[in-house]
Amino acid sequence: MPGGAGAGLADTALGDSPATSPRAAVRLVELLKARRATVATAESLTGGLVGAALTDIPGVSAVYRGGVVVYATDLKATLAGVPADLLADLGPVHADTAAALASGVRERLGATYGLATTGVAGPDPQAGIEAGTVYVAAAGPEAVKVRKLALSGDRATVRQGSVQAALELAVELVTEELA
Repeated sequence: MPGGAGAGLADTALGDSPATSPRAAVRLVELLKARRATVATAESLTGGLVGAALTDIPGVSAVYRGGVVVYATDLKATLAGVPADLLADLGPVHADTAAALASGVRERLGATYGLATTGVAGPDPQAGIEAGTVYVAAAGPEAVKVRKLALSGDRATVRQGSVQAALELAVELVTEELA
């Protein structure tokens, strides 16, 4: 993203706290306001931190529809609309699950865009998946983007890196759809 809308996002430190409104969150809110679009969140390992990063920004109520924390696998299906057979076949930590979470929350909460996080924060592996394995997804009217992360560090660092990556992915998607 040289120059233009995404300039400066790369220098946002992963260690920033959601309470300090990372630049990606601020940029996402600006883009959504300019487009008169909305966003909703479906979070697993981040437990509401993406929503917290967004709601720390003054004026976000114009664009943030709300979010669901779907930590338990069955809630990914019942609340966020992930197909139960997908969860049974692929599990909760998978690219397709992340995409379904983002699309599902977008649809269920009536938002233009949906954001999702799913993964293993650690400290221990889960169902054979290493700690730090995370998928973030953003779904919009035209596309769904998913990014796999391999984060290192303690649980808090993995969760914060997931928040930052989800927000940056959303900025990328919204910017592309505005072009």
